[in-house]
Formats: sequence, structure tokens, C-alpha cells
Amino acid sequence: MKKRNMISAIVCSVCLVAANVVPAMADAVKVVTLGADLTDDQKNTMMRYFKVDSSQVQILTITNQDERDHLSAYVPLEQIGSRTVSCAYVKPTQSGGIKVRTANLNWVTCNMIATTLSTSGVTNCEVVAACPFEVSGTGALTGILMAYETASGEKLDTTKKELATQEMVVTGNLAQDVGQDDATSIINEAKMQILSGNVQNADEIYNIVVNIAEQNNMQVSSDQLDTIVSLLEQIAQQNYNYDEMKETLENVEENVTGEAGTDGGDDYVEDNGDDASDGESIVNDLDESVLGEDVIAGSTEDPSLAQETQTASGEDGWYVEETGEDGSDGTEEVPEDESVDETVTEGEEVPSEEGEEIPDETVGGTEEIPQTEGEETLSPDSLSEDARALYDRAEKFAAGEYEGDAAALQEVMDGAAVTVTLDQETGTKLKEKVLKKYLEILVDGGMSYVAADTDLYMTPELNLLNNEMMKIFGLTVDDSGEEDILVNQTAEDKQVLYDDTMIFFESLYGESVKSYEEVLDNTSEEGTEESYDETEGYYEEVPDETAEEIPAE
Repeated sequence: MKKRNMISAIVCSVCLVAANVVPAMADAVKVVTLGADLTDDQKNTMMRYFKVDSSQVQILTITNQDERDHLSAYVPLEQIGSRTVSCAYVKPTQSGGIKVRTANLNWVTCNMIATTLSTSGVTNCEVVAACPFEVSGTGALTGILMAYETASGEKLDTTKKELATQEMVVTGNLAQDVGQDDATSIINEAKMQILSGNVQNADEIYNIVVNIAEQNNMQVSSDQLDTIVSLLEQIAQQNYNYDEMKETLENVEENVTGEAGTDGGDDYVEDNGDDASDGESIVNDLDESVLGEDVIAGSTEDPSLAQETQTASGEDGWYVEETGEDGSDGTEEVPEDESVDETVTEGEEVPSEEGEEIPDETVGGTEEIPQTEGEETLSPDSLSEDARALYDRAEKFAAGEYEGDAAALQEVMDGAAVTVTLDQETGTKLKEKVLKKYLEILVDGGMSYVAADTDLYMTPELNLLNNEMMKIFGLTVDDSGEEDILVNQTAEDKQVLYDDTMIFFESLYGESVKSYEEVLDNTSEEGTEESYDETEGYYEEVPDETAEEIPAE
């Protein structure tokens, strides 16, 4: 499950793909990409952060459909997510290698972006990848590539761009076990040795990777070795000019191994107008005050920046943790993942499940179970009036859906019926567990939420809920050690219970992940299509005046 989440998140880097190009000036050499799912205010914030306006740059608006178009060959659509929020600012240069600055990206690092861009065929470029709020940053890679092609007028080799995406996937999977810097280092250093020595033999490549891992005390499995070697074999077969890549790869290696200085490096020289640009460095000319305080940042030109703005590399929500299960890279231990874009912030203390107040079997009532010494008891009574109203409706739904109280279910889900019949003990336990998780989220108020590119919802509480419900209903691995209440239920019943639960919570918050495309796909032979009723929170069939009659077979 960890690998699945990792892959879906990383490959979602293709989310900033070519979209609606709005040329601001015909001879522009700088391009900004903006996630379509940002609000207008957030987009304006990013433009102020980049210190540009539409008269100075070309703008690409990146949509989720663009992401889907470019990701379908890599991952299932359900793993791509429904939002695109990452942004990028790109300026091709004539020299200096690849320089990257990041802000509010809590998983993708500036060094990962730089070395991956080198594989795509980019040799000299300045990049700023950022978001107005904290996200994983996996939506930056392809947007950067498309912005580079637009700004430079150069079409990058398709195979090399695909290899760049694969490299990000491989690096991300490895980072899960050995940490970001070590994962970046092993791929980057191996690339340096292979390309500088023109090594193409698989056995030689294998030995290079093994030696790097041993020299750096990295524990790499045989499957990981095979995957890394396969990637590097493909990279070795491309016609790269190592002299053009050398500056970038060496700079990345110094950064991730801790050998670089903290003053930007002796080799770093500010743009002075000798290249084809306007002589200004976009990675150093940013309005950092726009994003506020507590922004995590990184720079290939100033390795100390990441250390100053974050204690560890935070979680992006798609991954369980970036350091491996034992935090072996020396960073702080990161909490277990909360989901497909798991959103618990690093180091957050999660309330213990023992000793919390659990609703009893009667609608509208609660009873407190014994608590372990030192643990805090949660109670619906501590909620605000609005939050308590939400909880009370959830309590009625749970009594109806899991315990078979048809009247309660009818009250909160007009027209709904119990779809899966559970025995009394299982139904009560499930009700209590779901309500307990929801109470934790209401008490938290979404404070632990960190937005990510593949979030399904706009509402933080819904994203957190979805993560927890997927665990409770067995759709993702639950490593909490809690009892599997639905162990005797079929996979089909678990899916139905999960679907019913999320439909209720979607209606509670007035959201739905069902897309317009899915509605159209469900057009019936009778010429009807489903339409989401926002007031009721469910789909109903409505006449489709444009549907053609389909002859019976």
C-alpha cells in the first residue's frame, strides 16, 4: 500500500501539463504555470510571489483533465485525484546548469526536480516550484517541462521526458525507505558515473549502484536494485552530453551529501545578462513575504534553506512517510499516512483511540468508555454549535446505515435504504469507530490538513474523513493495530459501506467527487443521465435531451 500511494503521488507530477496557453507577450522567455483549482486570489498570490504580471510572462493554466490526459499511461485514473494546485515559474538560460527554488512543497525537493529535469534533456534553466499552501509538490514536474518548451521554443525528446517521469517514480519509491537525500544521491551519482564513463552494460551498472549503496550504508532490496538498474540502463542508451549535464549533477550531489557550502556555493554566479534572458535571477528575485510565515523552502543554490525552514521533509499525504519506517535517515519520525494524499502534518500528536467518548447505540446519545491514564477524553459536548449539528446528523446516519435504524437513515438521507445488513455487534462497533474518527476530525477542525495535488475534495474535513474511512472499510492498509471490525464481510460489502458513508458525508458538506465526465458516461440507453442534486447529496436520473436512441443488439 505504501508503494501504491507513493507511485500514485509521484507520478501525479504530470499534473502540470500543457493546458490553455495564454500568451501575454509574443517574445516572452519566461512562463508561469498556475493550477486551475486555485482560487483567483490564490493565483494572484502566486503571481505576486513570483513578482511578475501577465505583461511579463506567458501563463499556462493547468487543469486536472490535462493531468489525466498525460497520466493515463502510468497510473489508474482513480489514483490521479481531482485537483491541480501546484505552480511553477520557468526561465531558460544559456549557462549555469539547472537552478531550482521551492516553496511550500513538503515532499518533492529542489534537488529531485533538478536531477530529474536533467534526464528530460534540460541543461540550463531556472525554476521556481511553489504553492500558496503546503502540498507535496508532485504536480510540478511536467508543468515545468511544458513551461520550458513554451519559453525556449525547444521540443524536448519524448523518450527522455518519459524517463524523467520514471526517474521521479523510482526515486520516490526508494525515498520511502532510505530518505529523500539518499534516494536522490544514489540515482544522481549513478547517472554521473554511467554517463561520464559511457557505461551501458547491465552488470556494470548493477555493480555501480551496489557500490554506491554500500559506500553510503543504504539498505536497498533486490527488487529496488533491479528497478534502479533498469531505469539507468534506459538512461544510458540515450544520447546525453555529459559535459552539459555535469554542472547540475555535481551540484545536486554536493547538496544531498552535505558537501555543499551554505553560501550558495563557490560555483554559483548571479545572472548578469550574458545569457538570452533579462539578466535577472528568478530563483533569487521573489517576494517571500507574500506566502506568510512557516513556509518550507528549498534551493539548489542554498542547501541551508531547507534546514532553516523545516526540521524534516514533512509528509505530502500520498505517502506513509518519507524516511522509512524507522526514520533511519536521522530525521524526525513522521506519522503514518492518512491517505491518498494523507494530510496529517509532520510530528502531529494523534489522539489515542482508547479512553475516548464513544456514542452509544441510541440516536443522539453518547457514553464515555474508560480511558487510559494520561489520555484525553473527547466529547461531542466540546464541539461548537455548528460542529455538533454535523456530528448529530452523522450519528443518525451511522445508526441507520450500520445498525439498521431505517427511520434515522430516512431522516438524514431522504429516500435511502440500508444496503448491507450487519449483525448487531458488528454494526454497533462500526458505528462507534466511524463516529469516533469523525469526532477527532471535528475537534481538530482540519488543522492537521495539508492540501495536496490529488485531494478529492475542497473541504479539509472531507479529505481527512476519506482517508480514515478507506482504512476502516479495508480499502487501504490500516497499520494502527486496531481490530478489523469487518473482517468477516465480503470485499463487495465493504466497498458498498464505504460508498454509502462517503455519499452521506459529501451531502453533509455539499461536495461530490463525481465528475461531469462520469455523469456523461452513465447516460442510459433510454436517453437519461445522472445529475447531482447538491441540496440532497445524491444523484438522480434526468432526461438527456441530446442523447441518441441506441438500437438494441
